[in-house]
Amino acid sequence: MIEKLGLKELEDVIFHKKEIILSEDDLKVVDDSFYFLKAFSKDKIIYGINTGFGPMAQFRIEDRHLKELQFNIIRSHSTGAGDPLPEIYVRAAMVARLLTFLQGKSGVHRELVLQLVSFINNEIYPFIPEHGSVGASGDLVQLAHMALTLIGEGEVFYQGVLRSTSSVFDELGLKPIQMHIREGLSCTNGTSVMVGIGLVNLIYANRLFDRAISSSILMNEIASSYDDFMSLPLNEAKHHVGQQVVAQLMRERIKDSKCVLKRELELYTKDNTEKVFRHKVQPYYSLRCVPQILGPIYDALANTEQVLIDEVNSVCDNPVIDKDTQNVYHGGNFHGDYVSFEMDKLKMAITKLTMLCERQINYLFHDKINEILPPFVNMGTLGLNYGLQASQFTATSTTAECQTLSNSMYVHSIPNNNDNQDIVSMGTNSALLAKRVVDNSFQVMSVLYMGIAQAVSILEIEKDLSTHTHKIFKEVRDFFPAFVDDTPKYKEIERMITFLKDNR
Repeated sequence: MIEKLGLKELEDVIFHKKEIILSEDDLKVVDDSFYFLKAFSKDKIIYGINTGFGPMAQFRIEDRHLKELQFNIIRSHSTGAGDPLPEIYVRAAMVARLLTFLQGKSGVHRELVLQLVSFINNEIYPFIPEHGSVGASGDLVQLAHMALTLIGEGEVFYQGVLRSTSSVFDELGLKPIQMHIREGLSCTNGTSVMVGIGLVNLIYANRLFDRAISSSILMNEIASSYDDFMSLPLNEAKHHVGQQVVAQLMRERIKDSKCVLKRELELYTKDNTEKVFRHKVQPYYSLRCVPQILGPIYDALANTEQVLIDEVNSVCDNPVIDKDTQNVYHGGNFHGDYVSFEMDKLKMAITKLTMLCERQINYLFHDKINEILPPFVNMGTLGLNYGLQASQFTATSTTAECQTLSNSMYVHSIPNNNDNQDIVSMGTNSALLAKRVVDNSFQVMSVLYMGIAQAVSILEIEKDLSTHTHKIFKEVRDFFPAFVDDTPKYKEIERMITFLKDNR
């Protein structure tokens, strides 16, 4: 039986395409909810079963139109616009929708659940436009596009090609779902798209965080920094979990490095006679303050994980069908404020991580600051060749975009729907903006890793790196060799992004 899923299990299904297999116990939970609702709903007024939707809820629907009503909400709300969501985000949204139904509080027929499983396992991805959700009755428009394909209409991406859903059904022997009681409303009502996007954002953000730890270690190896900034006594003196975790990770990954210096050996001995110190007594903040900068990001990502895991394992539609109490409850579990707020915080955290990368790039490329490397880690002839000079433009402009995108979406509610939805979450917009920030951060970090590789080669310190960073350096050099001559770098940037995203 599928229990509450954690981030690792979700990553296996979303990223690694692990097959979903439902047990009879899973389906029995769904069946029990459906048959309770079927019996309970007779001679009662229940929203979305025999009433209109939204501000139209004041209108009773005649029995002969009940199935038509469920189809109508799907077709009428398939009004999205913009680029289609990439497949991995659609997959995550379908997994999130499935988990809601498996809670057994939606009153849907098992046919809907099995259809979603077929889509996920066969890698059929509904065409879902990015724009349309205000995140209040959940992701009504985007979920309607998903539901449209479950009833055999609309379009899907299958094997990378956009096709009519009906043609894919014919090819795979699938059939459209039927409307039993409230399948139309249940399909379209909830936070599954925003939380699906959020989960993918979080997984990628965790990878960015991990890469930022390693690149920061390499930066301090290049600079021959004193290693006490990551020491246990210094960092445990400040009582923040994230700072201490970052410092610990740095100590573990740098422990056998021959590049960093021991302050007690270099500066605490009595025979030191220098009047002006050749080597910086304390490195720049972008090197020395990594635990204090990445620490809050660690804490933010940990909290985001808790919120998203709670959300994806929750019942997020309305009304909630409770077989145990023999009642149907009307409320607002579809409201996306939890996700929206976390996506705002995640994008702010990743923007700060991106800013750290940009400052580390500047340190590498600015010869008057680092005083050990040629300008722009140029291995050619100065003036004739340009190294990574223009790559810094890309990193700087992309960082600036992240800073602008980090303005809050969570606090930008606009009433709509005849003021029925008078305060909304904008959760999907927030998740999409966070997605853009995460994508941007990989672009900036790719320039940093290119610069680091060049710097290590220029200084000829490869053999002195720690075991951890030496492995990373070799992996990078396998597809990004040291260069002297000027060549276009956009393909190398793309390869570096793939490396940073897919190799943990």
